[in-house]
Amino acid sequence: MKLKMTALAVLAALPFISTQALAQSPSAAELESKVFGSLFGEYYWSHENKSLSAEWDNVENGPGVGAELGYRVNQNWGVRLEYARQRLDSLTGGSIGIDRFGVDAMYHLTDTNLYIVAGWKHFEGNVSSDALNVGVGYRYFIRNDVALFAEATRYEGINNGSWYDAGIKLGASWIFGANAAPAPAPAPAPAPAKPVAPAKPADSDKDGVLDSNDRCPNTAANHQVDPQGCTVFKETMQRVGDVDVEVKFGFDSAVVSADQRSEIIQLAAFMKRFPESEVVIEGHASKPGNDAYNMLLSKRRAKSVADILTSEGVESSRITSVGYGETQPRINDSTPAANAANQRIEAKVTAKVKEPVLR
Repeated sequence: MKLKMTALAVLAALPFISTQALAQSPSAAELESKVFGSLFGEYYWSHENKSLSAEWDNVENGPGVGAELGYRVNQNWGVRLEYARQRLDSLTGGSIGIDRFGVDAMYHLTDTNLYIVAGWKHFEGNVSSDALNVGVGYRYFIRNDVALFAEATRYEGINNGSWYDAGIKLGASWIFGANAAPAPAPAPAPAPAKPVAPAKPADSDKDGVLDSNDRCPNTAANHQVDPQGCTVFKETMQRVGDVDVEVKFGFDSAVVSADQRSEIIQLAAFMKRFPESEVVIEGHASKPGNDAYNMLLSKRRAKSVADILTSEGVESSRITSVGYGETQPRINDSTPAANAANQRIEAKVTAKVKEPVLR
């Protein structure tokens, strides 16, 4: 069986880098030869080779927490030890506990708070395995000895099959022995201000709301705004993915056999991950046979797939099943190859999309 899916991805953002933030950060020379410790939370994505494998308990995605202990060898290089405890979901239900530990080398880019990591990790859980990892991170110093960080990492398995995992970490680091930031020098007393005429009320972004009442400055000129000057949004359901679920039925049957359920279960897992998504299950038939009977058969087969989605925990209100019989063939022919292509189940996935209302 073959599954083709286009879906929205969930991304994470690193902190904004500003001139002020860099100015408040300690220099690389000040961090040299310092020990640091970190606590973090993470979200981890497992490769589909694991989610489709009973050996791996169909492990999928989930959160984790962990700690690091490291040492800044010089201005560019550092090393660290890492331990994390993960709790990953399984497509079969429940969750899997996994311990991860390993060692990384860290390279800090000159004159920035960006760094690159690479190392080795061991995973101890439902299956013991090892991986090489590489990633990139960014530190934001809130004091000379305390920094927040975000890091994205890719893992490549080196045993137990071919797999590629990924994770994102957010946490805080404490640098032991770092000097506290010096107190800012007092600002010079301002010169006496010259009296000026009162300014006229301004509307800098020309949205019809005065700056004194505008909570959202610099809105786009073509956006409708509310009384506080903020963009008005509308929510619509839009197509975000098409899925061809190739399920082979027995002759004159609408029963999905046990070995044909894998793609349907994956579609259910996708919809549970995006709870505002909806799906239309379309049944199609090949040309041989009576037109009216083929229409009924395609409806029965579409409903069988919809019932499996419901049994996997997807609300029935988010599922619609329809049958088109032989009215929408992929290949307009009656050859065996055309019949095999035309007898199919398709899924049309939509999700709620938020868009600005234009003037």
